[in-house]
Amino acid sequence: MLVVALLGAVVTLVIGLRYAGDHQASALDAAIEDVLVDVVGSGDLAWLLVTPSEPHVVLPLAALVVAVCLVQRRWRGAVLAAVAPAVAVALNTWALKPAFGRLSEGHLAYPSGHTVSIVAVSAVVVLLARPGVARWIAAVVGAMVSLGVDVALVTLGFHYPTDVVGGVAFALTVVPLVALAASRRCPSVHMRYPRAPWARPRGQHRT
Repeated sequence: MLVVALLGAVVTLVIGLRYAGDHQASALDAAIEDVLVDVVGSGDLAWLLVTPSEPHVVLPLAALVVAVCLVQRRWRGAVLAAVAPAVAVALNTWALKPAFGRLSEGHLAYPSGHTVSIVAVSAVVVLLARPGVARWIAAVVGAMVSLGVDVALVTLGFHYPTDVVGGVAFALTVVPLVALAASRRCPSVHMRYPRAPWARPRGQHRT
């Protein structure tokens, strides 16, 4: 996870420094945006795709993940689900955006806050999913939802493509770091996945 966090930090910093203070799309951004608009458009489909990143959707989703962890007594998971998205969004809003100062339609745009929020929550779900098929499903679904959000943010004119790339990178910087911190500081009791009701302790056989 540390490697992912380091790579995310590098990508966030490189793109941010490259476009710091800009107030218009780069040639690369414009070319990508033209392609995405041709494919997706800026109508009902785009608005549908961007919905998962809206606060009234992503906040209840994060709260649900926390609640499930608490019910299952997965304390580290609850800390991760509660802290990681909040830290990512807060740092992005109050530190990174003002620091890089990139503008889109007069608003601070880099990294994309909508992208940071949905990718952070999706990454948390992946880390908390049961290893194996469940984790792969969570990863695929999370990636598809996040990709849809990112495409829509561009086609609707809210962000440049490089804004959403930076948002993905920053979310994947914060979540692994919070996960590593939680694994060291939170109690390890009851951190295993809940045993299925029909499962028997090792060594116990049917009579």
